[in-house]
Amino acid sequence: MPGKTASTPRITKFTNCRIINDNKLIEQDLWIDSISGKIVKDQQAFYELHLSPDEVIDLGGRILAPGFIEAQLNGAHGFDFSVPQASKEQYDEGLREVNRELIKTGVTSYLPTVVSSTAEVYWKVLPSLGPSGDARRAEDGAESLGAHVEGPFINLRRNGIHKLEVLRAAQTLSDVIECYGKENLSESVPAATRSPIKMITAAPEVGNMMDNISSLVSRGIVYSIGHSDATYEQGLAAVERGATMVTHLFNAMRPFYHRNPGIFGLLGQTDHPRPFYGIISDGIHLHPTSIKIAYNAHPEGLILITDAMKLCGLPDGVYDWTNGDRIIKDGSRLTLEGSDKIAGSSATLIECVNNFRRWTNASTVQTINAVTATPARMLGLEGIKGTLQSGADADLVVLGEKFDSFSGHTLTVDQVWKFGVKVYDSEKSD
Repeated sequence: MPGKTASTPRITKFTNCRIINDNKLIEQDLWIDSISGKIVKDQQAFYELHLSPDEVIDLGGRILAPGFIEAQLNGAHGFDFSVPQASKEQYDEGLREVNRELIKTGVTSYLPTVVSSTAEVYWKVLPSLGPSGDARRAEDGAESLGAHVEGPFINLRRNGIHKLEVLRAAQTLSDVIECYGKENLSESVPAATRSPIKMITAAPEVGNMMDNISSLVSRGIVYSIGHSDATYEQGLAAVERGATMVTHLFNAMRPFYHRNPGIFGLLGQTDHPRPFYGIISDGIHLHPTSIKIAYNAHPEGLILITDAMKLCGLPDGVYDWTNGDRIIKDGSRLTLEGSDKIAGSSATLIECVNNFRRWTNASTVQTINAVTATPARMLGLEGIKGTLQSGADADLVVLGEKFDSFSGHTLTVDQVWKFGVKVYDSEKSD
């Protein structure tokens, strides 16, 4: 059972709420089952299964949205997914603490991201980062959908703050498997849900990675172009071989140029499926106009991410990073000490949601889709995550709205439900 306790109602009915249906916000009730952890069809539950709600919750006109999906998170609350601990038990406890805190921000599932590291690091941490699977419980907090390995097969010229000494070039698929560990890569799509790795960010122009893309995709892995100096033509070749995602668009890649649009140009081509792409709308990584241009070019592919580091949720200050360098935290801004290099983010996904809606004038539905339906589609999880259709996981966020003269209309995370069980209520939090 996903999280049922003796005091948890089995059937909960939400009423006087607005939900997304056919890309519109409409007034409609929603029923969920805490035993199955699923959304149920109200007519079937009442007339065929003869169920009646154990609890009816009036949301007072608030928005009831699917739980947020975070596609790139490096760590939070002092815990870094890329740093092994003294024991697996200690690492797993740190991971559980992140999950319990992360869900309070509206993120109910995510891809824990491991930056460019040595093979030994991947072998140690990846077994803990795979999909939560049948062991998942509502009280455990946010759920892993599989690991995102960002590197080490990236371009030396576009490394960002990834350590140069650990970067590699793969000639064959065996090189990739040896780096990450055979047990961490599924061998076929049916086994993909059991494989720790769900997404790989790599530069297609480095080594012979281009010829490895189709083999990785055939294993149920999402191939994302990132930290790359690829030309438009090289990016297009990667898409033809199965690349379906671009990691933090604009950042750590060849810039747009009118005679060679680079990776950004993939959003404008129409001869092949256009890739999904991550956008960090923290106000630091990208200018608001750049975000608006990308969104207008390919609105259906935009996925909001935070790229947040372990400093997310910690006070401002100077902190040690994995390679011996130090990072300065000033609000959401993280920079490498002694330089102006951006070192990830410490923003929350709800902050990025509100920034994006304000900067692009996207509708509330379009904005919510960028952290729910669109990442679910990118991950092949339609009908399971990112939706309120019957049979989907009952991962829900109750969104309030407030207004102030500085930020305008802002969405707030008022409640979070995981597998049909309420796990966070802003009115009852400390």
